[in-house]
Amino acid sequence: MGVVAVLAVVGLAWYTLLWSIGLLGCRIARIRYRNRPRSPLATSLHAPGVSILRPLKGLDTNLYENLESTFTQEYPNFEILISVAHRNDQALTVVRDLIAKHPYVNARIIIGEEVVGVNPKVNNLTRSYREAAHDILWVIDSNISVAPSTLARSVDILSRDPSQNLSRKRVALVHHVPFAVAHEDCLGAKVEEAFLNTNHAKMYLAINTVAIESCVVGKSNLYRRSDLERVNGSLKPNKGEEEPLAGKRGLAAFGSFLAEDNMIASALWHELDLRHDLSCDTANNAIGRMSLVDYIWRRVRWIRVRKHMILAATIAEPFTESFVASTIAAASLWHLFDISPWLFFSVHLATWLWVDFDVYESLAGHPVPREKRWQFISAWFIRELLALPIFLLAIFGNEVVWRGERYQVMKAGQVKSTGQCPQQNTNTSRDH
Repeated sequence: MGVVAVLAVVGLAWYTLLWSIGLLGCRIARIRYRNRPRSPLATSLHAPGVSILRPLKGLDTNLYENLESTFTQEYPNFEILISVAHRNDQALTVVRDLIAKHPYVNARIIIGEEVVGVNPKVNNLTRSYREAAHDILWVIDSNISVAPSTLARSVDILSRDPSQNLSRKRVALVHHVPFAVAHEDCLGAKVEEAFLNTNHAKMYLAINTVAIESCVVGKSNLYRRSDLERVNGSLKPNKGEEEPLAGKRGLAAFGSFLAEDNMIASALWHELDLRHDLSCDTANNAIGRMSLVDYIWRRVRWIRVRKHMILAATIAEPFTESFVASTIAAASLWHLFDISPWLFFSVHLATWLWVDFDVYESLAGHPVPREKRWQFISAWFIRELLALPIFLLAIFGNEVVWRGERYQVMKAGQVKSTGQCPQQNTNTSRDH
């Protein structure tokens, strides 16, 4: 067998593997999200206490409804700590209205950040983290809304006996798959919606089902403060509590990382040898005015951060995308079996899109609305076409812009601020 034939066989094997991963994600979406049982903790007198931490900055899209979704959780024992860095923050008006509307909910505002690193979200959360009354913390971004039963189901998983888990290891973190909701008729928002609700969700679910490595997006995460106090972000195994940890620990240890959510999850996984799990709930991500340029630079930012954290997986990423993978498979089939590439492309795109639409339906609880279907398909194609150019733009740079600030990404995903960027539009979907 010649070299070209060997490469063709490898290409088909890779394509088959990708389909296996994609179909696994589709199947898990059907199993986990089309049936969402009510947790007994919703009405239990012995439900463990939870402190809900919500960092705010400014008036995010759908802010009132996002925040109110935590006030209306069907759970008997929780408090809400809302953090803002400055007392003149516009979000405070919304928060005070909600506190007045829900007087029986234990909610309070904490004003003033504590600088422990360059990450503004960590700085904003530090006081709330320290003052929280309960060990279980639910950190949820300001652009996220959740269903009323989310907290009960999540605590149920976090408190599960380790013997009930396949890995036989305790769950240290419960997270929720992001599901985008575009509130503005902007091309970038539509493309982001098509990406998060199909390909991203499919791969996210599959990777977390296989669970050979930590993979967490920090839109909505539950974990224990007592666990976080045992890690320092080194990702080196913690050999025992009798050995003091070097440097900072707890939330403050992650102030030097831009992707603090992923690093916290990785630290719990590697330093404590604990595991993560997903509940059957989504983190509904409200997307505001996002142009196509905003979308592109958002994706560039996170590729540049990821390449310093998981280089091998980042380099492999373009080969997992629909157009690149299908090009490899088409060339392989043409060489080995003389199958028309154009016929193959037609079948590939139709089936790939069908699977992505099925994932969307599982997460949303309904198909893509008929009146939005062609718009959604157009956004899906734009996303697929842009995947490789965005990757090539991102992989050769180390500077990112986040919330009007420039950062240089360094080893292990740590960052240093390199100054403000006043012209950057920060009124799009926010990552706190």
